[in-house]
Amino acid sequence: MTAMNRSVLAAALAAASLFSASANAALFEDDEARRAILDLRQQVQQQREDLKRANDENASLRRSLLDLQNQIEALRSELAQQRGSGEQLMRDIAELQKRQKDIAQGVDDRLRKFEPVQVNVDGREFSADPAEQRDFEAALGAFRRGDFVAAQSGFADFVRKYPSSGYKPTALFWLGNAQYANRDYRGAIANFRALLQQAPDHPRAPEAVLSIANCQIELKDNASAKRTLDDLVKAYPQSEAASAARERLARLR
Repeated sequence: MTAMNRSVLAAALAAASLFSASANAALFEDDEARRAILDLRQQVQQQREDLKRANDENASLRRSLLDLQNQIEALRSELAQQRGSGEQLMRDIAELQKRQKDIAQGVDDRLRKFEPVQVNVDGREFSADPAEQRDFEAALGAFRRGDFVAAQSGFADFVRKYPSSGYKPTALFWLGNAQYANRDYRGAIANFRALLQQAPDHPRAPEAVLSIANCQIELKDNASAKRTLDDLVKAYPQSEAASAARERLARLR
C-alpha cells in the first residue's frame, strides 16, 4: 500500500469515526428529548388528575356545606317554633294563673259576703253578718236622705228580720225617729220604750227618753211629758238630753 492509499484510508476512517460519533450524539439527544416529553406528559397528567381530584373535593365540600346550611336553617326553624311554643306556653300559664287568682278572689269575695264582720255603732262593738250590716245601712241611708217612709219601713223590717242583732237598739231608736217624722207618735213611743227596756244603758237611751216626751207633747199629753222629763233628769242627769229636758220642763211649767 502506497503512502497515498494509506492517507486516503486514514481520512476515510477518521470521517467514519466522526460520523459515527455524530450519529451517536444525535441518538442520545433524541432519547433525552423523548424522556423529557414523557416526563412532562406525566406531570401534566398528574396535574390534571390533581386538579380533577381538587374539583371533586371542592364539589363535595360545597355539597357538605349546603347540607350543613340546610341543617342549620332547619334547626333555626325548629328553635323558632320551640321558642314560639315556649312563649305561647308561658302566656297560657300566665292566663291560667290569672284565672286561678280571679277564681280564688271571687271565692273569697263570696265567702266574705257570709262571714261576720266587726262593727262599731254608737260606741258599741259587735259582730254582724254582711247582709245584716247592709240592710241597716240601707235603712239609715233612707233616713238621712229624708225619705222617712222608706226609713220607717226599712227599720221595721230590720227589727223583725234580725231580732237578736247588735244593731237592734240603734235600729229601734231610728225607727222611732222615722215614726216621729211621719207623725206616728204612739208607734214612736212604743219603739223608744222597747229600746229602753232592751238596753237602758245604751248611749242613745237619754235621747230616747227625750223623744218620748216630745211625742207626748205632740199628743197634747203635757202631764205625761213632764213626768217623762223628770225621769230623764233623774236617770241620766249628766247627759245632754237631761239639759234639754230641764229647759222643756221650765217652759211646760
